[in-house]
Amino acid sequence: MYKVGDLIIYGSYGVCKIKSIDSLDIPGIDNSKLYYTLSPLYHNEKVFTPVDTNVFIRPVISSDEAERLISDIPSIKENLDDIDNIKSLEGFYKESLKTHNCSDLLRLLKTIYTRARIVEEQGKKLGQIDKRFMDIAENQLYGEFAVALNMQKENVKSYIEEKIKGQDNISSVGMHS
Repeated sequence: MYKVGDLIIYGSYGVCKIKSIDSLDIPGIDNSKLYYTLSPLYHNEKVFTPVDTNVFIRPVISSDEAERLISDIPSIKENLDDIDNIKSLEGFYKESLKTHNCSDLLRLLKTIYTRARIVEEQGKKLGQIDKRFMDIAENQLYGEFAVALNMQKENVKSYIEEKIKGQDNISSVGMHS
């Protein structure tokens, strides 16, 4: 069980702060059950969830883990299998998001950035499905990295690009869209 004040990843909400752990005095709700009251850092709302929820929940990564993941970006391999099969890619995108794993999100983003580069070279534009999943993955990943690295979410992308600049394989890193 987490404590009040803990920062966690909660489902698709991303980073949330635990504001309280208590029973809820709401008609129709089992008041013998404990609930987390969560405050998502990047959404203006409150979330109530049972402490024994089935929704994905884990602690935010450490700053050391974030820095390690960033340094690993050049070695992360894109999923270029079936790159022209949007249904297969969409399945890969969905599975990558479901894990809530930063490495999987980085791989998803590298795949999309590579697709963007390929279609741009063909004189085309990135499709709506790619854009939608890119936005979701960036929001989740950059939100968590911002907390782990103690910076503004808006600065995470440029921070990553600066950190990996000059490393070998920079052209395939694709941390720009």
